Amino acid sequence: MTSAPSTGSEQRLAERYGAPAPWRRRVAIGITVALAAVGLVWLAWAAFFHGSPEVRSELVTFEVVSSSETTARVDVRLGEDVQATCRLRALAADKTAVGEIAFTPVNGNNDVVIRTEREATAVEKLGCTTPDQPRPR
Repeated sequence: MTSAPSTGSEQRLAERYGAPAPWRRRVAIGITVALAAVGLVWLAWAAFFHGSPEVRSELVTFEVVSSSETTARVDVRLGEDVQATCRLRALAADKTAVGEIAFTPVNGNNDVVIRTEREATAVEKLGCTTPDQPRPR
């Protein structure tokens, strides 16, 4: 069974190797608390800002009408008094872009016609942006 070192041995070790300055521990704790507070404030801001975008969109369905036209339905949710721009891309079987359109959506379902160079097999939602929300959603 070992016991905790006695005060006398702690004093001898401090005399031999030197003791840390008493203020160093308080400074280290203060810096750690400050960094943790900054990190938590940033995390709260990021969660709030990215958790409530001004515009959200979702591709509901698409239909290939002909070799030069595809239609798509996009559900768009806008905040109050928000002007957004949404983009869709039509893709061929080899995954090359054969058509693209940018449109100004209304709140709710938007039916969009995409003119294509050749027959499309898929439609990709690139997302919607606003002046204050440059990242497409």
